[in-house]
Amino acid sequence: MARKAAATTAITVVSSLTAPAIVRSAALVVIHGESLGKKYDLVQRELTIGRSSKSDIQVDQESVSRNHATLKSDGSSVSIKDHRSTNGTFVNDEQTSGSFPLRNGDFIKIGRTIFKFIASNNIEAAYHDEVYRLTTVDGLTQAFNRRYFEDTLEREMARCHRHHRSLSLLMIDIDHFKDVNDSHGHLAGDMVLKAVSTLIKSRIRREDVLARYGGEEFSLLLPEINQKGAAVLAEKLRKAIEKSVFAFDGIAIPVTVSVGVSSINKNIEEPSELIKVADTRLYQAKDGGRNQVSA
Repeated sequence: MARKAAATTAITVVSSLTAPAIVRSAALVVIHGESLGKKYDLVQRELTIGRSSKSDIQVDQESVSRNHATLKSDGSSVSIKDHRSTNGTFVNDEQTSGSFPLRNGDFIKIGRTIFKFIASNNIEAAYHDEVYRLTTVDGLTQAFNRRYFEDTLEREMARCHRHHRSLSLLMIDIDHFKDVNDSHGHLAGDMVLKAVSTLIKSRIRREDVLARYGGEEFSLLLPEINQKGAAVLAEKLRKAIEKSVFAFDGIAIPVTVSVGVSSINKNIEEPSELIKVADTRLYQAKDGGRNQVSA
């Protein structure tokens, strides 16, 4: 009986495969304290850490000096230098002095915040990016989620009261959104939510915080913008949305929004109070006929 020919096995040489290299910068990840999970990419040769709002990495705590420490990179290594801060800079629970070289996985404690140092080209950096995104961003609109907004609002209100700075909030609601779902389907409604979020994000500053507050409602936190400035921005956003063309399956869907505006003052000290005022004004805008701003 003739034997069957043995099947041949194709051998792939891994080293022969080529793929573009992904260059990842070194980074700090917050593993304890405010902004838990946030990652700071160390893309500059020098970054400052401190309580000052001008710091590249701001740690707004009383136990942190205004100009607390500096991170320096020479392209192949990163070091940290404490600037004779009041409470010191600690690496792996040991207080540093002079310029201290960092190794992958080192823990840096500044005030009550602890960072983890991730060396350049470490795959862990991508992992932290994804984890932070999943825990802080709304999957549909790619705006921040409500939990992130509430944490940020509480922190920003404390900072602005302490430093006597302005802070405003817009509550933005898509008018007659149920009619969009009923007339065009939920996929069309999802498209409108994503498009409105994208439009707003394209017209705000990096430090502004847009979040999906719930359903068809968005919240927009505006640090260091007063009531008048917030009302002006709200009207610009309202007009931009009204004039935009939103189309699904070739069918144009008219979209407008109503906006309520509030700002901190001596009578508003708690986050819930700022939200309540903005919500009240939002309903005033809706009761007044929608597609308008109430400030």
